[in-house]
Amino acid sequence: MDERTALRAAADRLAALAARSTPGDWRLQGLLASRPEVVAHAPGGGTEHVAEARAGTGAWIAALSPEVAGPLAAWLRAAADADAVPAEAVAVAGVLLRRLPGG
Repeated sequence: MDERTALRAAADRLAALAARSTPGDWRLQGLLASRPEVVAHAPGGGTEHVAEARAGTGAWIAALSPEVAGPLAAWLRAAADADAVPAEAVAVAGVLLRRLPGG
């Protein structure tokens, strides 16, 4: 598989996995027993505990494990150094900066 085909295939698989996962804005909301309580907030105002939707979210969590961080950070750095910064990279960075702790 050539690089462009691999990039498109990975993007397609990620989009398909996201479509099967619990939708919404996932937020930490304290603890559920001794584990973080993750609640998905839907655009219409409804909520769903992600733990209650494990069948749909387990594959998403596994796919976006910490193993993804290195390549994703490298892509963001490469995009920052590119002659023309891709709008998609700026969008991903914006989401990450809103959601990740630090500063």
